[in-house]
Amino acid sequence: MKGKKIKVKNLLMITMAGIINAFGITVFLMPVKLYDSGISGTSMLLDQLTPSFLTLSVFLLILNIPLFLFGLKNQGLRFTIYAIFAVFVYSLCAWLITDVLPIDVSIASPLAGTDLLLCALFGGVISGIGSGLAIRYGGAMDGIEVMAVIFAKRLGITVGTFVMIYNVLLYIICGIILHSWILPLYSIVTYAAALKTIDFIVDGIDRAKCAIIITDHPQEVCSKLCEVFGSGATYLDAKGGYSNKEKSMIYFVVNRYQVVRMKELVHDIDNFAYITISEVADVFSNNNK
Repeated sequence: MKGKKIKVKNLLMITMAGIINAFGITVFLMPVKLYDSGISGTSMLLDQLTPSFLTLSVFLLILNIPLFLFGLKNQGLRFTIYAIFAVFVYSLCAWLITDVLPIDVSIASPLAGTDLLLCALFGGVISGIGSGLAIRYGGAMDGIEVMAVIFAKRLGITVGTFVMIYNVLLYIICGIILHSWILPLYSIVTYAAALKTIDFIVDGIDRAKCAIIITDHPQEVCSKLCEVFGSGATYLDAKGGYSNKEKSMIYFVVNRYQVVRMKELVHDIDNFAYITISEVADVFSNNNK
């Protein structure tokens, strides 16, 4: 039950995520009528089309909270609490920036003016940092991702494809309503920048590399790798599918700067060793041996 408790650290980081997300959206995107993705982008469009009392903050709560509650069974109570809290902070900060604080975001970005490219890039990166932090600490900033998890498999598509289809339809609708494709096209730049930033925040800028080594000299290779890099290695018994010979498979994790050195060390011991390298998003360990 301990792992299911609400953590103060997570709430603090999600609070920061909501503030950052609101800053990116209201200071860079909304002033020049660019659109975020998902429910956030939908809320921005509805904010422009409806009476003034129906603001971005109102639509963020109205549209997101039911989606998070709908996904409660699939995502769990802790995720739902974190996600609703993230949207609440985002909504509150968006309201403070647009309606309370002495910042003019009505016709241009206070920092980037009316430069659409700068607004698209910085708005996307900053909102991506906020969304990434929310995800990394157990929540979410957008209910469309919850719907993607629930319905994508039923539709026979991936979660990423579901979200992409939703956003493409959103930008098409924006173009039709605005009778212009300039802003929706720049919004795609925003979406791309945010997506890449989220990957960096959630998975880490410097992802680790997983090496799987097939060798006839496992003890020598493991000993050398552990000696040079100061980290542990695991090897398992294996059998060649073609040769039917007994071999060993070593699992070893390094960072990107150690890959070349690792390959040299392995091939110095076993010139016929077979090595594959792949990325790993996170490494969890209670020790480094």
